[in-house]
Amino acid sequence: MRVIQPSKLKKGLPKETLSICPVCKKVIPATIYEENGKVMYKKTCPEHGEFRDIYFGDVDVYLRYEKFALDGVGVQNPNVNGSNCPYDCGLCTLHYSHTSLANIDLTNRCNLKCPICFANANAAGYVYEPTFEQIVKMMETLRNEKPVPTPAVQFAGGEPTIYPKFLEVIQKAKELGFAQIQVATNGVRLAHEPDFAQKMLDAGLHTVYLQFDGFKDSTYIKTRGRPGFLKEKMQAIEYLRNTKPRPLATVLVPVIVKGVNDDEVGQIIEYALKNLDVIRSVNYQPVSFAGRIPQEELIVGRYTQGDLIRDLVNQTTYFEKEDFFPIPVAAMFSELASQVLNKYYVAFTSHPHCGTATYLLNDYDSKKVIPISRFIDVEGLWEELTPLIMQEKFEKRSKILTYPAIYRIFKKYYDQSKAPSHFKIKEILEIFQEGTKDALGKLHWDSLFIGAMHFQDEYNYDLERLKRCVIHYATPDGRIIPFCAYNTGPVYRTEIEKKFAISLEEYRNRHGTVLGVEGL
Repeated sequence: MRVIQPSKLKKGLPKETLSICPVCKKVIPATIYEENGKVMYKKTCPEHGEFRDIYFGDVDVYLRYEKFALDGVGVQNPNVNGSNCPYDCGLCTLHYSHTSLANIDLTNRCNLKCPICFANANAAGYVYEPTFEQIVKMMETLRNEKPVPTPAVQFAGGEPTIYPKFLEVIQKAKELGFAQIQVATNGVRLAHEPDFAQKMLDAGLHTVYLQFDGFKDSTYIKTRGRPGFLKEKMQAIEYLRNTKPRPLATVLVPVIVKGVNDDEVGQIIEYALKNLDVIRSVNYQPVSFAGRIPQEELIVGRYTQGDLIRDLVNQTTYFEKEDFFPIPVAAMFSELASQVLNKYYVAFTSHPHCGTATYLLNDYDSKKVIPISRFIDVEGLWEELTPLIMQEKFEKRSKILTYPAIYRIFKKYYDQSKAPSHFKIKEILEIFQEGTKDALGKLHWDSLFIGAMHFQDEYNYDLERLKRCVIHYATPDGRIIPFCAYNTGPVYRTEIEKKFAISLEEYRNRHGTVLGVEGL
């Protein structure tokens, strides 16, 4: 029944891991160590020399996050017998985590030409656009994953909204039972078609991941090559706000580039808090470097989760460093639900340095914004629950563990006097009672979730992170490939796209255009 296990990760600094050479892509040893308050990364290829990088921008946060590490137990039906990581992804038997969120690229065509993007038909010289039947097969593969059928799918690209059967794909995802159906979009089509947001909601879409890099025009020129783009973003958000019977939940996704928009991370939070009726989350993505970069530029330009946390503390009045937690914290709560309800729930058993998160809650009476860790002792709760859940006998005990017993445990670490007036812990804990599937929705709709995922590139590539990836790509050949393997390292994206692509000329002959949406 168990889907998590104690982590096998090495703790403390310095320590050794395995990486790849950015030039030849061969697996080489790497050292993670402390230097001047940062966590550094060093590796040497016998042929191409030494490479240094910043692994994590705050050593204190890095070490604190290690205590929350949990591993998954992998999948029961892997496609590949792992023996040669990272060259045989599939998922393989070496992988610790099941799929928490799956990406499906509908197309590599796009109505933009972003300088920082790794998926673009014009740059690639071919069109990758799976058929509707292939996409259905990919979704079926995800839903057949064991022990936990993939609960969430995100359609990406390129620009997924220009896929010819985009709305039909959403409808099929709903039919297949995905609990979360998402799209990652630049918002161009949303801004220019007033009824498109409503069409997406009617088809069954739950969440829009909207590319949103800040407020300066210079930011969008540098990151997206499109002046005046902020006005289009705002128009898209208005159309998302006006869908019926509810606003279409929106996540702002800023790609953060040091020296370009890292001074805007706090302002993005302020904007989201003022628009909580439609914006449910901000999910930062520190930029992942592609191609060869001189050593000096790499060190100067690297922006990590540690840097983001520091900037959010400095640019807002809401946070302290201790308000942020690594993603695996959520795995302990999902495992408790799995054991108590005797049902497999998704477990976010990512590497503790892959992502970070917290919640901000509005107290409507006092008009204050309060991080969740100010009234729930997350660390204390973790320290009591985790050893309990890991006991073999707990799996039997948990079947008779009552809701009042769970409530008593949580109440020990909950300070009502510091909580927002509308926050009711009993309502949140209803998830541990049968038939209350949407209990956690009460938390989400009264709060702003703040997260960050720092996807790897060839310079900071760590095989221990790769083996624990929880965000995967489904491919037309039936494989499920970790995000960072798909996009960097020995790049599977190029392999898959070329295998199933057609030439630009052939696509034009069939459809009359490559862009797909004219005049935007």
